[in-house]
Amino acid sequence: MKKMKTVFIIDRGNSSIAINEVMPGSEWVLKGEGIATVKMDGTSCLVRDGKLFKRYDAKPGRVPPVGFEACGEPDEITGHNPGWVPVLDAPENKHHLEAFRGEFADGTYELVGKRIQGNPYGLDGHELRRHGEVVVEVPRTFEGLREWLEVNMVEGLVFHHPDGRMAKIRRKDFNFKW
Repeated sequence: MKKMKTVFIIDRGNSSIAINEVMPGSEWVLKGEGIATVKMDGTSCLVRDGKLFKRYDAKPGRVPPVGFEACGEPDEITGHNPGWVPVLDAPENKHHLEAFRGEFADGTYELVGKRIQGNPYGLDGHELRRHGEVVVEVPRTFEGLREWLEVNMVEGLVFHHPDGRMAKIRRKDFNFKW
């Protein structure tokens, strides 16, 4: 899973707020193409062939652990190099292992729960939620998306194009609390 583009350009010099200018390559979102899904606030995971992997960013200065699989080429500007590492039976993986019980279809998931990202979902334990499982209808304009995110308590939205492209927009991109 590669790092996703935002729908709108984020003005990094102005408190990192979205401006009413489409990020090049994300025009399809405003054209109404693809579907909108709720963005979960947790940590990304991959299930493949019955095995669980967790996200690892091999950013500059970090040596990737054994088993690291890059998701693509490192970012030319930041050097970030996201990828996957196997979830092994180790204390640092206890929340992943707690959530990974039963059968899971291959795909990407978000680990959410009591000890993840401040537990915005109020869970007592930990669970895996499949990416893209909560589809929503949203406006496809800057103001419409801003207003929708202002009144709906979700971390953000992820747009999925049939050809595999994705783009995101988050509450924090409009300076809304989460």
